[in-house]
Formats: sequence, C-alpha cells, structure tokens
Amino acid sequence: MRKFIFRSPSRYIQGAGVINDLAKETEMIGQSPLLIADEVVWRITQESIDSSFLNSKSDYHYEQFNGEASRKEIDRLANAGKEKHADLVIGVGGGKTLDTAKTIADELNIPVVIVPTTASTDAPTSALSVIYSDNGVFEGYKFYDKNPELVLIDSQVVINAPIRLFASGICDAMATLVEVKATIRSNGNAMAGGKPTLAAQAIAEMAEKTLFKHRIGAYKSAKEGIVTPEVEAIVEANTLLSGLGFENGGLAGAHAIHNGFTALQGEIHKLTHGEKVAYGTLVQLVLEGKPEKEITKYVDFYNSINMPTTLKSMHLENVSYEDLLEVGKLATAEGETMENLDREITSEQVANAILAVDALSK
Repeated sequence: MRKFIFRSPSRYIQGAGVINDLAKETEMIGQSPLLIADEVVWRITQESIDSSFLNSKSDYHYEQFNGEASRKEIDRLANAGKEKHADLVIGVGGGKTLDTAKTIADELNIPVVIVPTTASTDAPTSALSVIYSDNGVFEGYKFYDKNPELVLIDSQVVINAPIRLFASGICDAMATLVEVKATIRSNGNAMAGGKPTLAAQAIAEMAEKTLFKHRIGAYKSAKEGIVTPEVEAIVEANTLLSGLGFENGGLAGAHAIHNGFTALQGEIHKLTHGEKVAYGTLVQLVLEGKPEKEITKYVDFYNSINMPTTLKSMHLENVSYEDLLEVGKLATAEGETMENLDREITSEQVANAILAVDALSK
C-alpha cells in the first residue's frame, strides 16, 4: 500500500527578539523544563532566557551539553531530566544540541521545544535525530512519533552567530529539492515514512527558489548583523521550508555523502554539516549524470557564499583513493539514503564522483 505522509511541528515562531518570549510560549507546554545548551550558546543566550522566565510560573533546570549527540551524552542528560522531574525539554543551540534534546524528550516521554541559535541546518523542525559516536562518527538516524511541540528561532540571535553558519544552512537547504526530486524519481520513501507528498515537493521548490533569489542580499546583511526581509526569508528557507521539505520529501545522495565523510580523519571534521552537504550535493549531481552547465550553476552558487567546492577547500587535497572508497562504502551502506538516488551505486562510483566534482569546480 502506498502511503503519503506529511508531518510538522505544532507551532513555528520566527522573528527578531522572539527568544524573549520563550517562557511565555513554553509554560503552556511544561512548567519544569530541562534546558540544555553548550557553554558558548549559554553565554550568549542566558540573559535573555533568564529575563523571559523572570515572571513566569515555570522554572527551568539548566544542564550543559558537551558537544556530541552520542549515546553516552544522551544518557547523562536524560538522567538529569529524570532527577529533576522534568516535564519538558528545551534545546537551545545548533544541530547536535537539538538532536540530543529530541532524543532526551523521547526517552522521558515528554514534549520538546527547539530553539535554534543558528540557521545552519534544517534539522530543527523534524521528528528525527542524527546519532554519532563519542568521536563524531555517524552511527544512524533515530526517529520519533512526534515532531517538536514548538520551534522558536530568533533572527537576531541567528545573525549574531558566525556568518559561516548562516551560509552552511543555505547549503543544507539547497540539497532539499535536489534530493526530493531523486526520491520521487526512484519511488523512494521520505524520512516521514511514506511517499513524498505534493506539499513536500512544493515546499522544497519554494526553498530553492528563495535561496537563489535572496542568498546574496541576505548573506551581506547577516554579515553586518542586520535583520532584513531577505534575511528573514533565508532563515525560513534554511529552517522551516528545508526542514519540512526533507522530512516529507526525502533525503538521497547529498546527505549519504555527508555521512560517508565521517569515515575520514583529520581537518574535514572542522567543517560544518552544511559545508559537507554542499559538496555532497555536487557529488549527487555528478552521479545523476547532470550536464556540466547545471552542475556549474550550483558550484557558482556555493562559491558566491564562500562554501567549499574543491577537495582542497574540504581539507582533502591529499586524500587517497582508498580513503574515498571508505567514504563510498559508508555512503552506500544498507539503509543509507543513497537508496533514494540509486540502490546500485557503488563505492567506486562515489569515489570517482568526488574526484569529478573537484575537477569540475577547478
């Protein structure tokens, strides 16, 4: 039986200064939240969050997130939530913090509120997490019965983060339509569990249209710390449009290549999720046999916001072919989203496509 499934958060709130409403927006969901954030994010957001809870009937318990969405870290924070009788989890920060918050909430069987402090990935709205080892190696996806109860993203906080993160989110969002199209062509399944809906395809198309139209103006404004309509459009494209698009439309080669890159050692691990997805998107286009003119359009797009398109910019200028085969093996492993591109793609084809992107980009 073919099932078409669409899922989303209960609410999405975006705008400059909305973090000041965090307590008001969450106290109707839970009054004893466990709040997690890493040390850097907490230093940036604590004053605003404390102010929002000042006259609230709810009160949070803060636990520091130590940086990796691993089983060990999840267990530690879930135990803290149990001890404090938390009835809500609030995750404040970037992708791995938010993925961890979702997992904790699932294990404690309580709602989760997601507060992204960057627009660097499209993970915030989804009912899934990416789980890594303590050393940052991709281990798999974890799926949940419900999406976040609320996603609250403050545009002013987002543009106060390094511009590289803003650009990385643009790259993650740019993969959405490319992967949704592949999923539809292969009759694959979306992350939501069913076939891609027309709504998901339309949302993915709007995400790409918005990125091509507004990325330059938004990038320049965000670099100067200014929230403009173009910045708001890109924040929404990076977070809401891309998030709903990938979850309900499907992932394919770009994210499988990203996961494959975690097999490597060295400086590549200093790259963001979006930077690796950008290269993965180009690799997918090569694997699809797209003409050079179309691939160059995406290369130019990434270059315009200073994102990596060559092996040198990926810190892989000295990578061996054997290492690229390891990337290919992980990217084509059973259950990987490469299946939504083509189940017969081999590790050798992936390695060759990675080299081809480098040649084309140069």
